[in-house]
Amino acid sequence: MENYGWISILPPLLAIILAIKTKQVYPSLFLGIWLGWTAINGWNPLLGLQETLEATINIFKDSSNTKVIIFSMMVGALIILMQHSGGVQGFIHWIGEKGLVGNRRNASLLLWIIGVLIFIESNMINLVIGSIGRPLFDKFKVPREKLAYLAHSTSAPVCIMIPFNGWGAVLTGLLLAQQIENPFFVVLRAVPTNFYAIFTILLVLIIVISGKDYGPMAKAEKRARETGKLIRDGAQLLVSEETIAMPVKKGVTPRPINMVAPLIAMVMMVPLGLFITGNGRISQGSGSTAVFWAVLMGIFVAALLYKIQRIFTVREILDLVMKGMGGLIPMGLLMVFAFTLGATCKTMGTGPYVANLASATIHPVFIIPLIFLISCFISFATGTSWGTFAIMIPIAVPLALNMGLNLPLMVSAVMGGGVFGDHCSPISDTTMIASMASACDHIDHVNTQLPYALTSAGLALIFYLIIGLIG
Repeated sequence: MENYGWISILPPLLAIILAIKTKQVYPSLFLGIWLGWTAINGWNPLLGLQETLEATINIFKDSSNTKVIIFSMMVGALIILMQHSGGVQGFIHWIGEKGLVGNRRNASLLLWIIGVLIFIESNMINLVIGSIGRPLFDKFKVPREKLAYLAHSTSAPVCIMIPFNGWGAVLTGLLLAQQIENPFFVVLRAVPTNFYAIFTILLVLIIVISGKDYGPMAKAEKRARETGKLIRDGAQLLVSEETIAMPVKKGVTPRPINMVAPLIAMVMMVPLGLFITGNGRISQGSGSTAVFWAVLMGIFVAALLYKIQRIFTVREILDLVMKGMGGLIPMGLLMVFAFTLGATCKTMGTGPYVANLASATIHPVFIIPLIFLISCFISFATGTSWGTFAIMIPIAVPLALNMGLNLPLMVSAVMGGGVFGDHCSPISDTTMIASMASACDHIDHVNTQLPYALTSAGLALIFYLIIGLIG
């Protein structure tokens, strides 16, 4: 892999700056990709365009990328089935009768608890909280930005704090490749000092209980309270309005089972899928395959349940599935561009360049805080936490061993930094799925969540500095 030096930073920076500035994420991503391939091809813009198109198609050669794109679109089918069958409406009526969510704080607290309990897969947390929370938050006039923040901030941070899942497997494998004995034990020892994840989860809970917001989120809350607008005027959603607001079929009695049963089937299929793909070891399973199977299982259970109740015919079910998936085509395209930009950065050596640039001639006290900051930047620029782990673990582990630094603490810095970018980057797949599942404008979600993520990252950096200073 050739290293293009400082030029390798330009494509992700251009895409991110344009996306935040113009709020037009599709052309921003495309221009970032084009700039990268233009640089790779000797600054020939036409050849760069040709290679950009080719790189976009090549994304589908990776089965994991294809599965993520397809299962994300299939979620639209499940959402529309649960809505049209009366499942969502029935669930809202049921929890209202039980007095579980009499106000917006209780509704938010319920979703926070659900997010913490579903620790198997980060995207699954986004999807479940988005499905359950959207009608609840709409009822209490909570902006969609808040729902996306709540879902997203209880996804990756929770998964990495309870690493009996694909996250733990990735980190364990990377440590094993560095000849570390008992690598999973090292990951477990890193959990208590994963300050970014800890502060992120706690901050969500504080915001939920106190009801105090700041930054763009406070403005979104004010808009929703005073005008009743759950999304800003001109917002661009990753899911169609028809998918969001599909009415209950005429003559159908809303029942909570029509929503709860498919969701339970979907969630339970994830560990089973991990078990099967991991040949009996959940920690070694394929997360993308497990979630792909899980969404299929959710749709199958929903279709079977609605057919038994004679709510829909087979033809109606198929039509709804196609309509639901069609409503998420914009998000699928967005993911294709995001994955392509990530592949472009890998080709240009963006991650290794940034890591090597800052890791030399640094005082040992500042090594771990610096590793955290580098991991934050790489994950933000590339939109991938696991990719950041793959880049940084081979750098961070030898540094810790050669300089006599605390290995679990070093690993926790990489873990937290990787999750930071997973939260903040507009080209992160979990950021897109959180926006989609919550029916929120993608860039609005990034802008409103960023101050909270920076707060957690700032606190984490301070703690790493304190530990470094006191030895």
